[in-house]
Amino acid sequence: MLESVIWILLTGFFVGQIARRLGAPPLIGMILAGILLGPQAAKIIHPEVLATADSLRTVAVMIILMKAGLGLDQEKLKQQGTVALRLGFLPATFEAIAIALVAIPLFRFDFPTGLLLGCIIGAESPAVIVPAMLRLKSLGWGVTKGIPDAILTGSALSDVLLLLVFGLLVDFLAQGNAQNIILPGGLTLTAWQFLPIQVLREIIFGLVVGYLAARLLVWFLGQQKWTQNTVQDILIAACTALFLVILPQYWAYYSGYLAVMAMGFFLIEFDAPLARRLRLGFDNLWIVAEIFLFVLLGASIQLKVLGNILLPGLFILAIGTLVGRMVGWYLSTLGSNWNWRERLFLLPGNSAKATVQAAIGAIPLQSGIEGGDIILAVAALSILATAPLGAWAIPIFAPKLLQRGEVDPTKVTVSTRVILLAAVDTSPISTQVLTKAAALARRSDAEVIVLHVINVAESEALEKLHLSTEQLLSDIRYKFVTLTGSVPEQIVQAAIDYQVSEIVMGKRGHHFFSQLLIGSVSQAVIESSSVPVIVVEDFLGSR
Repeated sequence: MLESVIWILLTGFFVGQIARRLGAPPLIGMILAGILLGPQAAKIIHPEVLATADSLRTVAVMIILMKAGLGLDQEKLKQQGTVALRLGFLPATFEAIAIALVAIPLFRFDFPTGLLLGCIIGAESPAVIVPAMLRLKSLGWGVTKGIPDAILTGSALSDVLLLLVFGLLVDFLAQGNAQNIILPGGLTLTAWQFLPIQVLREIIFGLVVGYLAARLLVWFLGQQKWTQNTVQDILIAACTALFLVILPQYWAYYSGYLAVMAMGFFLIEFDAPLARRLRLGFDNLWIVAEIFLFVLLGASIQLKVLGNILLPGLFILAIGTLVGRMVGWYLSTLGSNWNWRERLFLLPGNSAKATVQAAIGAIPLQSGIEGGDIILAVAALSILATAPLGAWAIPIFAPKLLQRGEVDPTKVTVSTRVILLAAVDTSPISTQVLTKAAALARRSDAEVIVLHVINVAESEALEKLHLSTEQLLSDIRYKFVTLTGSVPEQIVQAAIDYQVSEIVMGKRGHHFFSQLLIGSVSQAVIESSSVPVIVVEDFLGSR
């Protein structure tokens, strides 16, 4: 099993990076790695690992849903009104019905079996949509109107609806009938009549459970300080989220997926600093979870069964997306402030299938439902066709169809390379400047640009400065740069050229500035720089 884990991580990572360098999303490479390592090809992944694939996928989905919840924006959702709510029900419903109607003549299904296929195919993939929407938010695409937030929320709600209908249909088709429900007061409803109540119950209870879990985490981690570091915060939050996901298996009154997403959302409102720490931690967890998720997806795909249904399968996917889902998108955004370009973005942004199809695609076959092999094949085909296409199309079409707005740093994690500029001369204070820059760089994994402005011949002193820099920044990525000209102007211009985050410099300088007032250079930089300036005092009294 350990060998399988090593193969999954290394092969998934490197094949994913090869795909990225070729201009394709890394998940395409990861899925291909799973196909190569799985039972369809090399048979390298151990059967016991494949047997635990569902559990590993559950962990990965929990992580991605926490990332989604921690990235939602309450203000943008309020601004959208009912758009997010409609996106949660209408596109998935119309797609499922369209697929059911086409499957009846195409595969000779009855309507319940066709609708079962529609529920599987209509579900949206959080593993593709969530990271893509969070990246759009970090870059500012569509954030002014809250489009990524509406898609994230709608995706979670649609999966709640379709999973409920799916479970009801499996029971109905496997057992031949659906059990009646007796409500308090003696009122008897069929399972179909009870479905709207069940959907509403799972949504409301999911939100309540997420709210209570967020309150509990804030009390334990934020107010009572039961943990000593961020790693422990992430551990407790991840275990809580995973518990919320698996609890509905024993107490089926709420949606575990929605509860996890709601917990992340409420954490932002209750304790923004805690949410920010957790967001960074779950970003790191996703790096590993993503590889497991998509490699195991690839390993679970049955390639042999795809041949017979390839063309009809692609046809039914096209009808579901281009007819059923587009009608739902139109009705969802009717009366909103979305323009036609933003509505068109829903085609690449809200169509990807992967996680849910991999999790439930084989259940009809395992339950002995007639046509279960065809359903599994179409589910596998939907993953191969839409997951890579959606992951590729979202970043490609977002700049063409969406407007770029201002990013709210409290709602997203903006992954940028941190660069510091250490402005030094050949005086003893340069040691303190380099020490300060090194300490800052270690905290943020930053790169340091060491800048020295040459004004007089000082080859020997410059050599000593090189050696001092090499010693003090031995574990830091750095670049030593020398320029000539006005010291303040060159420092400010270098900060612009290298796009630095902060400038670190000393208050006292070389004897060249002895005729100037103390701190005049640092004062000039502070007045003209557009980035923060950290001025290091000469505590050693150097001259």
